[in-house]
Amino acid sequence: MTGNEAPRDWREGRRLRAWELHEAGWSGVRIAEALGVTRGAVSQWLRRGRVGGREALRTQPRPGKQPRLTAEQRARLPALLSEGAEAYGFVGDVWTTGRVAAVIKRAFGVGYHPAHVSRLLRRIGWTLQRPVKRASQRNEAAVTAWREREWPALQAKRGLSSARSSS
Repeated sequence: MTGNEAPRDWREGRRLRAWELHEAGWSGVRIAEALGVTRGAVSQWLRRGRVGGREALRTQPRPGKQPRLTAEQRARLPALLSEGAEAYGFVGDVWTTGRVAAVIKRAFGVGYHPAHVSRLLRRIGWTLQRPVKRASQRNEAAVTAWREREWPALQAKRGLSSARSSS
């Protein structure tokens, strides 16, 4: 890597510019004012530059484990999910994290815990939607009738009591 490569992002560009200004004889205070950063930040950058040179100011790879899905696979995931859950043999067209994990395993051979799938889905722009679980014995007509007749009466009773509490 040569020292004249373009910065990877604006933060790296700002650090490299600070180093250039330092080499041109600027003080740390003037560099901080010119770049709109704190003197402490400039001090840290210059220390890194003195120890490791210009390359020490470059953006470093993130620490930690590399993602199991490649960028290409993550880019393909929305298209796979847009086919619908039933296209993958599930009953009902609702995506759950467990179902998405199963599709990822089938399509890419990569296993994900369902709890982690929600983070992966957020990263690709999908929102989590939990299915509404209702009792199979539920009688919608009876629920609607209760809501129309009984519930207003219960609400009205609560308003009648204007007596003060004894506590």
